[in-house]
Amino acid sequence: MTIELIQGDCIEEMTKMQKESVDLTVTSPPYDNLRTYEGSLQWHEGIWKQVLKGLYRVTKEGGVVIWVVGDATIKGSETGTSFKQALYAMEIGFNLHDTMIFQKTNPIPQIYRKRYSNIYEYMFVFSKGKVEIHNPIMIDCLHAGLKLKGSTYKNYSKKKQKRGKQAKPVKNQKIKGNIWKYVVGKKSEDQKAKGHPASFPAQLAYDHIISWSNKCDTVFDPFLGSGTTGVAAKKLGRNFIGIEKVKKYVNIAKDRIGNDY
Repeated sequence: MTIELIQGDCIEEMTKMQKESVDLTVTSPPYDNLRTYEGSLQWHEGIWKQVLKGLYRVTKEGGVVIWVVGDATIKGSETGTSFKQALYAMEIGFNLHDTMIFQKTNPIPQIYRKRYSNIYEYMFVFSKGKVEIHNPIMIDCLHAGLKLKGSTYKNYSKKKQKRGKQAKPVKNQKIKGNIWKYVVGKKSEDQKAKGHPASFPAQLAYDHIISWSNKCDTVFDPFLGSGTTGVAAKKLGRNFIGIEKVKKYVNIAKDRIGNDY
């Protein structure tokens, strides 16, 4: 297992990486210009397009990019930058494999602005071609073992829809849905990332790494921040590459990931 932490600009550093060398990227880029990140932030359409192009280049065929992102609200309107990024990723060759939701179970209370409180962020799942690896997270079925009368499955064909399969006892488990709920900043592992202004829950990184990669695969985060993706990758036996511009954050990541690599 190898761990590589790089201080530098991810656009420049990705050009030094081998083409199609990454199995999975789990990252959270800046959200519009909501934070300055120690004054290092230069984030606009020209920049994020270069980042996405770089990610396409380094991602293996069949590999996946998890892009966790949200939008700023400016003059009463959400910017829609997240959607622009997803559409651009498709334009350069990625598939939009899934649009997932990261729901916060403890969102920060917001001042009333004639809108409902924002409790979620997008987790776009971009794939380079057909997804090679998927280890689905399973959850218990609410009505496990229940025997139903009649048929339960609907045929969603373009022609007449009908119920054709006979009902069977409900299975014990099913694949988890694409809305994932996490508490933010409360768990002890997440407390270690407090030196960074926008860390995401460690469990989010664990769940995506388990889902879209296998042991000894290479996981990448071009916006390393406090190192959450690296912590999860190391504990799950993956190789890891992280890039971060701010030295302060690189040091936090090194402390969290450890030096035994």
